[in-house]
Amino acid sequence: MTQQNHSSIDNRPKNYIGSALLFISIFSTATVVGLILFALFWTPFSVRYKIARAWCVLVVEMSKFFCGLNYEVEGLENINPQNAAIIFSNHQSAWETLALRVFLPTQAAVLKKELLYLPLWGWALVLVKSIVIDRSNQRGALKKLVEEGTKRLNEGIWVLIFPEGTRAGAREVLPFNVGGAVLAQKSGFPVVPVVHNAGDFWARYSFLKYAGTIKVKIGAPIDTKGRKAADINAEVETWIKDELAKL
Repeated sequence: MTQQNHSSIDNRPKNYIGSALLFISIFSTATVVGLILFALFWTPFSVRYKIARAWCVLVVEMSKFFCGLNYEVEGLENINPQNAAIIFSNHQSAWETLALRVFLPTQAAVLKKELLYLPLWGWALVLVKSIVIDRSNQRGALKKLVEEGTKRLNEGIWVLIFPEGTRAGAREVLPFNVGGAVLAQKSGFPVVPVVHNAGDFWARYSFLKYAGTIKVKIGAPIDTKGRKAADINAEVETWIKDELAKL
């Protein structure tokens, strides 16, 4: 793929209509799906997750239809759905928060509690076993992450973590928080690193989406048993930086 122009002047055509239609479609369908999830709160987790995943598939397809936004995944052979793991992904946009549920195994995402303030949509996140943490209480957040994350992993549910803690700019990797690595250290479950360049097309805080193909690479599982959290973080962060530069 030809690298996009990242100078202060962006010469790519602006897709205002497609971006507007995608925005409207996401929020309208999210409302419907949220209502469905609440109506089916009594059903097994597997049923609720399939409904939520179907919505993620829909959004990814709508992104393609309205904005010409495709994606390619490399490294799916590194995924064994039968062996739960912790996903460490870089974070550049809203795209990966949805798309990773499309092609990776059943997962519980680690979320900041502020997302629960969103009526209906935020509340529905609880129904798919998300791990909600209070970042203002670091000790309590770390304890909850380790306890609930280990529980999910033992249930066979993968745990999705964005170790940067917030969205970075395109081609940028922010310093990693330690929480995910501590979970890996204490639980002994492997880390599967994931890197993408979604920020080139669906930038943080940007209404506009650009046509193109998002590249996603999945690395080989990283063994964490007997290792320190700092070492785990350093290895994954280095891998993501190196691979992002190649995308």
